Amino acid sequence: MLSSFVGGGYITRNVGRMTEAVGKASSIASEALSHISVVQAFGAGPRLEAKFADHMITARKAGMKKAAAAAVQAGLLYFIAYAGNALAFWQGSIRIADSMAGRGDGATVGEIYAVVYLLVDACIMLGSIAPILPLLGGASAAYQRLWEDIQAPSEIDGTSDEGKVLPLDDPKGFELRNVTFEYPSRPGQPVLRNVDLEFPAGKYTAVVGLSGSGKSTIAALLARLQDPNQGEILLDGHDIRTLNVRSLRSFISFVQQEPSLLDRSILENIALGLINSPKPEHERLKPYLSGGQLAELASKGKDALSAVNNYGPEIQEIVDLVRHAAEQADAATFINRLDDGYGTSAGPSGTLVSGGQRQRIALARALIRDPKILVLDEATSALDSASEKRIQRAVEQAATENRTIVSIAHRLSTIRNADNIVVMDAGQVVEQGTYTDLMAREDGAFARMARLQSVGTTERAPDAGSASGDSLDASTLKDDHVVMSEKTDEHHVAAKSLKQTKSGEKGSSDGDDDDEEKKKKKDEESEIAGLDAAKPYSTVLKGLGRLIRPSLLWLVVAMIAATIVGGTFTGSGLIFGFTVGALNPCASSVDRILSMGRFFSGLLFGLACIELFANFFAWSCFGVVAEKLLYSVRVLSFRSLLDQDVQWHHGSTIGTVFAICVNVLVAVILSHIIAWKIAIVCLVTIPLLLGSGFMQLRMLARYEERHSAAFSNATSVATEAVQSIKTVAALSLESQVMDNYARLLAPPQKQMVRASASTNIWLAIANSTGTFVNALAYWWGTQLIMRGEYTQTQFLIILVAMLVSAQLWGTMFSLAPEFSRARSALSRIMSVINLGKDDDLSKTGTQPKQLAGDSKAEEDVEATGEVKAKRPNAGGVRVTFKNVSFAYPSRPDINILDNVSFTLQPGQFCGLVGPSGAGKSTIMNLVQRLYFPSQGQVLIDGHDIADLPPSFRDTVAIVPQDPTLFDGSVRFNVGLGSAPDTEATQAEIEEACKLANIHD
Repeated sequence: MLSSFVGGGYITRNVGRMTEAVGKASSIASEALSHISVVQAFGAGPRLEAKFADHMITARKAGMKKAAAAAVQAGLLYFIAYAGNALAFWQGSIRIADSMAGRGDGATVGEIYAVVYLLVDACIMLGSIAPILPLLGGASAAYQRLWEDIQAPSEIDGTSDEGKVLPLDDPKGFELRNVTFEYPSRPGQPVLRNVDLEFPAGKYTAVVGLSGSGKSTIAALLARLQDPNQGEILLDGHDIRTLNVRSLRSFISFVQQEPSLLDRSILENIALGLINSPKPEHERLKPYLSGGQLAELASKGKDALSAVNNYGPEIQEIVDLVRHAAEQADAATFINRLDDGYGTSAGPSGTLVSGGQRQRIALARALIRDPKILVLDEATSALDSASEKRIQRAVEQAATENRTIVSIAHRLSTIRNADNIVVMDAGQVVEQGTYTDLMAREDGAFARMARLQSVGTTERAPDAGSASGDSLDASTLKDDHVVMSEKTDEHHVAAKSLKQTKSGEKGSSDGDDDDEEKKKKKDEESEIAGLDAAKPYSTVLKGLGRLIRPSLLWLVVAMIAATIVGGTFTGSGLIFGFTVGALNPCASSVDRILSMGRFFSGLLFGLACIELFANFFAWSCFGVVAEKLLYSVRVLSFRSLLDQDVQWHHGSTIGTVFAICVNVLVAVILSHIIAWKIAIVCLVTIPLLLGSGFMQLRMLARYEERHSAAFSNATSVATEAVQSIKTVAALSLESQVMDNYARLLAPPQKQMVRASASTNIWLAIANSTGTFVNALAYWWGTQLIMRGEYTQTQFLIILVAMLVSAQLWGTMFSLAPEFSRARSALSRIMSVINLGKDDDLSKTGTQPKQLAGDSKAEEDVEATGEVKAKRPNAGGVRVTFKNVSFAYPSRPDINILDNVSFTLQPGQFCGLVGPSGAGKSTIMNLVQRLYFPSQGQVLIDGHDIADLPPSFRDTVAIVPQDPTLFDGSVRFNVGLGSAPDTEATQAEIEEACKLANIHD
C-alpha cells in the first residue's frame, strides 16, 4: 500500500510533466502542419523541429523517471509477495514443530498449506496488478487535469439563467465609463486606458485607429467576451455584468475580423444566427435548426432550394431567411455559383471557403436574426472594393432601421456616412465627430490617417490594393483552391481529424451498412494519405528494428531480466513443492522440519530479492527503450510531415509479456521432467488458453480497425467548438454544441459496450482456465498419488507451476487491447516516417525523399553540359512565365491559370491586380515553388523552377494574406525568417521590427 501510494504519486507527477511537454510539442506540430505553406516558404522546418524536439526531450526525461518509479513499484510488489511466502514457510515450520513437540497451540500441515497456498494465489494476483500500476498513474494525472478544468469557475457563463433580461422592443445603446482593460496573458500592459465612450441607440458609430489601439478589444467587451479590469459598460443604463449573458448576446450580432464557420453547409452556418434570436417569430424555428431536416436538405447540394417545397413550413421559412440574409451580405451571388450552392460544406473552421467568403457568410449569419445591435470588427477587410461597397450600402441601410451599429474599420472611406467616428490611439480616445468635422481638423489624427490613405491611392492605380485574392466570386472557386488544397490537406495531416457529419445525425446509425460505409470511407482516406494501419507484421517489425538499434544494449539487459523474472515464477513452484514435502510431520523430525523451514524460506527470500532486482531492471530498461523509441518516432514523424510537398496533404508491458512466455515454456518443460503423467493431462488446457487469447486478439484487432473512428465525430464537434469558442459564445451555441456532443457520444458508446461484451468472453475463458487447471490437476494428481506413482512433492510442484502459468497467461491476454492498438499505431507511424520513400519499411531513415531538382550536380553536367544553379543569384532575378497553365490537385478539371506568359525583369516592382478569382495568389504559390505548373514553365533567371531545389525558397520572402505566428516569443517568430542554418542577431531582429513598424 505504501509503495503504491508513494510510487503512484511520483508516477502521477511525471505523467503530468510528460503530458504538459507533449501538449506543447503537439501545439507546435499542429500549428506547423496547419500552415505548411508558410513553414516551407520560410524554410522554418528545422527550427520548428528543434523546438518540437526540445519539448520531446523533456517528455522523454519525465517518461524515464516514470519508468524507473514503475520499476521500483513492480519490484517491491513481487518482493513483498515472495518475502511474505518466505515468512509464512518459516513461521509454518515453527508452528508444525511446536505441534509435534506439544508446545503451544501449534498448527497442522493442512492449515499451513492453506495459508501458504492462499499467499501463492495472492502473489499471482499482485503480479497481475503490476502492469496496470503505470496506467493508473497516467489515468490519475489525466483526471487531475480534467478535474481542474471541470472545477474552474466561469466568470462569464453563457449557459446560466442568472441575471436580468431586458425587454426586446427598447432601443439599445452602449456606454463605456472609465474602462480599463488588459489581457490576462499580458498583465501590466493595458490595451484600454480609462476610456469613456458612448454608442447611442439607433446610431451608426465607427471606431478607427492604428493597429493595437484597442478597437477590436472594444468590440469584444461589448459582446461580453471579456470583462473590463476597471470601470463599467452599460446597456440602456444597466451594467452588462448584471444582465443575463445569453439574453445580452441575443441582442447583439458580432462579426469578427477573422470569422470562424462550423464544419457544416453554408445553409446551416447562416441559419445558426437564429439559435439565440430573441424574436418571438423565430422561436418556433429553433427546434428545426439542430435537427436533421436542415442537414438533409443541404445534402441535396445544388437542388436544395428547389427541394425545399418538400419540407414543412418551418424549414421553408428558415431557407427564406437564409437567402435574404445572404443577399444582404452580398453572398448570394457566389453561393449560387458554387457547385453545391447553399449545400456546400464550409469545412473545419471554414477552411473550405476563402477569407472573403467567410466574412460574407458570417455577415449573413449576423443579419439573419435582424439584430438590435450589429458589431462589425473589420468585417469587410478581405473583400474587394466592389463587394465592400455593396455591403457598406447594406450596413448604412440597416442603420436607418433603428439599429445600433458599431463598426471597426481601417479603410476610412467605408465609414464616411457614420453618425459618429471615434478615433483611438494607444488605448485612448483622441478625438471623435462626423467625417466632415474630423477632416476639417487638419492637424487631427483622423485627418492625418485620411491623408496617408489618399496618398496611397493616388500613387497607385485606383483600387489597386483593395482587390483581395481571398475574396472569391468566380464560379469555379479559382483562388479558393489555395485555401482548399493547402489548408484542408494541412488540417487533415495536423489533426488527423475525421470529419463530423453535417448535422451530427449521421453518426447515430448503428446499422452494419452504415459501419461498412464508414469503413470504406476510412479506407479511402487512409489510402489517399498513405497511412496503412494493416501492413504485415514482418514489414513493420523490420522498420522498428532499425529504430530500436541505438537502444540495443538496454533491450538486451531488459530481456535477460525478463527471462529471470519468467524463470522465478516456476522456481517458486519448485520451492513450494519441496517445502510442503519437507514439512510433512509423518516423514520428518522436529529438528529437520525447523531446518528445512529455515532453508526453503531462505531460498524463497533469495528468490524475492532476485525478483526485486530483475523486475526493476526489466521494467526500467524496457521503459528507457520505450521512451527513446517514442522520442525517435515523434521527431521523425514530424520531420517527415514537414518534408512533404504542399500538394500532399503508446512501455513496459513488453517485459511482462516476455516474462510470461518464458514462464510458460519453463513450466511445461519442468512439469514433464518431474511428473509427465500429470503434466500431459494439464497440458490439454494450453490450446484452450492459446485459442481464447488469440480469439480475443483477433476480435480486438477487428474492433480497432472497424471502430477506430468511433468517437471521431464527437471529438470533432468538441475540437471545433474550442477552436471557435468566440463564435460559439457570441452566437450562444453552448447548449446546442453540448447536446450535439452528447448525441454523438451515444452510438459509439453502445458499440463499445457490445464489443467489450463479446471480446471479454474470451478474456473470461483465459482467466478462468487457471481454476480449470487447478481442478484437473487435483483430480488427476490425487489419483496418481493414491496409486503410488508420484509423491506429494512432485504433485505440488506440478500444481503450482501449471497454475501460475495458466493464471499468468490470462494476465497476458488481458493486455490484448494494448497489442492491438500498438500494432495499428506502429504501422501508421512507420508509414508516416516513410512518406514518399521506398515501401520497404526496413529501410527507415536510409532513403531521403527525392524531389525535383535534387539530382546530383554531376548528372546535370553530363546531361546538359553545364552546372545548373542551386538557387538564384543574389539581388533581383528575372521571373518568366512561359505558357503556364495550372489546376489545383483538388480540382484538376478547372484551370486557374490558362496559358499565362509574362516576364518580370530584375529590380522591377510589379503589382498583380485583377478581380477576385483571377489567379493572383496562384502565381505567388508557383513562384514560391509550392506547386508546379500543369503545363508550361516558370523560369528563374532562365532556370526551370522545377529543376531548382526546395532550398530555392530561402531566397524568397513573403508576407502571406493570412499571416501566421507560431507559439513562441516575438523574437522566435521574427527569427524564423532568417537564412537557414543561421541565427538572427538581436540587432538584426530589432532592425526588422523597425522596418515593420512594430519596434516601438
